[in-house]
Amino acid sequence: MTVTADPGSYDLDALRSRVLPHDEGAVDDSIPSLAAADPRLCAIALALPDGTVRGSSHSDTAFTMQSSVKPFLFALALLDTDGDALHRVGIEPTGEAFDAIKLESGTGRPPNPMVNAGALLTASLVDGDDGKARSNRILQGLSAFAGRPLEIDERTAEEEREHGERNHALAHLMRAEDTLHVTADDAVEVYGRACAVLVDVEALAVMGATLALGGVNPVTRERVLPASVARDVVSVMATCGVYDGSGTWMRRVGVPAKSSVSGAVVLAAPRTLGAAVLSPPLDDQGTSVRGRIASEVLSDDLGLHVFAT
Repeated sequence: MTVTADPGSYDLDALRSRVLPHDEGAVDDSIPSLAAADPRLCAIALALPDGTVRGSSHSDTAFTMQSSVKPFLFALALLDTDGDALHRVGIEPTGEAFDAIKLESGTGRPPNPMVNAGALLTASLVDGDDGKARSNRILQGLSAFAGRPLEIDERTAEEEREHGERNHALAHLMRAEDTLHVTADDAVEVYGRACAVLVDVEALAVMGATLALGGVNPVTRERVLPASVARDVVSVMATCGVYDGSGTWMRRVGVPAKSSVSGAVVLAAPRTLGAAVLSPPLDDQGTSVRGRIASEVLSDDLGLHVFAT
């Protein structure tokens, strides 16, 4: 890819002002804390290889990661199982909703780690003798990606547990297929707590940059992951990260990304930068409307499309 503008001086507030008039979409209401989100909220951040982190107005607004945690759960599962997680979960796009009650035919595996079934499984594969230990390991790992200590919003974690019927159904289905080797309650609890981890767009951009830069956090200079693991995670983000809209996303934006019902989008532009956008109103595929538009503009302005010549 060829960077056509300087990310270090790119006007993020001008981009924010450009996308704010787009008021399409609806805030997710699957749990009360998400339903209460301000639909006018919008924030954008970039994290660069030299450790510079730049944010627009409202870039310090905290939100829960929700599905944007999925690439990082996959990364931790690959790391903690010495790559065996690749044999426990598929890597193909589904064309289905993120919470579809569906597993791979013939294997009983989740179709990929970016849908709920896959994330329930990958969260169960990280190191730890019980659910509490795995949850602590996940929080420690996410903090290393972000380059700062992160916390869990306990209220949201409780809501995830109380309203997680479809996740329970997926967990029980995987138990029946002998794919999931912890209890359904354990799997849903650990995954729900991971979804409830609090970040802001600057922290999320650093997390994306850590994947984009081969597993090295640009702020702390710590190697969080082997380069091969970061490559595998970013590859699956490219094909599956925006659910059944992933093909359109890669054509228009051309940057591996993960969407989230909180309205967050995390991007990992290989060898170049990480970015994050937050805006709660979602389109029909569960992707932030302003997040998608801002990502398209960023890709065009900064020359980020991986297939651009």
